[in-house]
Amino acid sequence: MAPQIAAANNGGGGGDFPAKLTGQVVLCSIIAAFGGLMFGYDIGISGGVTSMDDFLLKFFRSVYEKKHRARENNYCKYDNQLLQLFTSSLYLSAVLCSWIASMCCKKFGRKRTMQMAAAFFFVGVVLNAAAANIYMLIVGRVLLGAGVGFGNQAVPLFISEIAPAKYRGGLNVCFQLMITIGILIANLVNYFTASLHPYGWRISLGLAAIPAIFLGVGSIFIVETPTSLIERGHKEDGMRALKITRGVDDVAREFEEIVGATEAAAKIETPFRNLRKKSSFPQVFCAMVLQVFQQLTGINVIMFYAPVLFQTMGLGADASLLSAVLTGGINVAATFVAVFGVDKFGRRKLLIQAAVQMLIAQVVVGSILAHYLKATNVIPKPLAYLVLCFICVFVMGFAWSWGPLGWLIPSEIFPLETRTAGFFVAVSTNMIFTFLIAQVFLTMLCQMRAAIFFFFAFWIVLMGSFAVFLLPETKGIPIDEMNERVWKKHWFWHRFFDSDRVNGVDQA
Repeated sequence: MAPQIAAANNGGGGGDFPAKLTGQVVLCSIIAAFGGLMFGYDIGISGGVTSMDDFLLKFFRSVYEKKHRARENNYCKYDNQLLQLFTSSLYLSAVLCSWIASMCCKKFGRKRTMQMAAAFFFVGVVLNAAAANIYMLIVGRVLLGAGVGFGNQAVPLFISEIAPAKYRGGLNVCFQLMITIGILIANLVNYFTASLHPYGWRISLGLAAIPAIFLGVGSIFIVETPTSLIERGHKEDGMRALKITRGVDDVAREFEEIVGATEAAAKIETPFRNLRKKSSFPQVFCAMVLQVFQQLTGINVIMFYAPVLFQTMGLGADASLLSAVLTGGINVAATFVAVFGVDKFGRRKLLIQAAVQMLIAQVVVGSILAHYLKATNVIPKPLAYLVLCFICVFVMGFAWSWGPLGWLIPSEIFPLETRTAGFFVAVSTNMIFTFLIAQVFLTMLCQMRAAIFFFFAFWIVLMGSFAVFLLPETKGIPIDEMNERVWKKHWFWHRFFDSDRVNGVDQA
């Protein structure tokens, strides 16, 4: 049981309601965050599996032959649309399913939606591990996408609503921490299963069932969020849940604020249409842009295709998988900076600092590959390891900034009446751009070669500028007070609220 740490009652710096960081909140957050472990394991496992010869021989023989063909173009070994579809189909499915999940969150609660996520993911794992043909493989990926869509919709909302304002950032980053742990575990699994012929790839894909089982079973025992209970008319249960999660009996003020927010939200029959209001634009814009930029950092290029990328640089298959394990380990370790620093330093400082760090890393990697890695040669080993070092620098910056905060900030900036709808927009934007990057990266690598790193560097410049000028700080602000204390006081976004109320009446 975690220690009962009293939250300071000091306004914007620590939250305005009495609360402690209770063991119940920590436990609920960890169990919910296993939805991130499912997501991360899949991200990490797909790149390793698609580089295994046994997998390629069974499903993608033409890619296998191209991979082993003498003097094949270094940048084009894996350029195959169907192979890319194996990775990217999951995210296309997640777009549709996150929309369905947004309605499930509102109607059935965050907890039940997480259970649905676990069920979809488990069935998808079974189909993938037992796949006898490409169609079975793709259907399994689609069901995995349903699990990811439901999980990514419900888990960050769950943690943001259950956590006291002072600790909301650190607890929510547990979701991204679990994603990074999932990637690391997947890379380790791939390293050991790559030599298990001919079914190593089946073991890699099948082990994804473990986090799904843990989330499904664990979510039975956690408490539903007070907001969700009150929103669905269970006020007494909501009051009990609020006392449990805050660790104090004096929750009347926070309870009344949640009741007020749910009553206002209940008057909104079409929350998606309400997102079209002028006052909703700042949140929608920032949530979408964060997701777009998170993908255009180029992180998924490394996480999806790390073994493929390192083999392109001339590292052997074992060395490539081991290098992927190294980057995965650094990804996990660096995420702890966000866990303990996001509520201390704030969201914007981490985003801006990391943008500079990632920009330098992308430019260095792109420059080395542009100069030394041609179509058919092998890059000198010292330079290959130097590239690996700067990729680790890049991963470090992403892990304590745009990775976790890309999920945290959209989960905390929407008012209750548009929260599930708004977060769906964020999740679906993430999945669409993840799909696009996963589907076209290997083709882009073939056509653009080393210039692809400068392509991502350009976007990092834009995202750093966005964090400097347009993104407000949300550290320590109670989740239901964001409009009043953040958006209406921002130098630019306040103008979107000036005409949204005429004579005290909301204008659609």
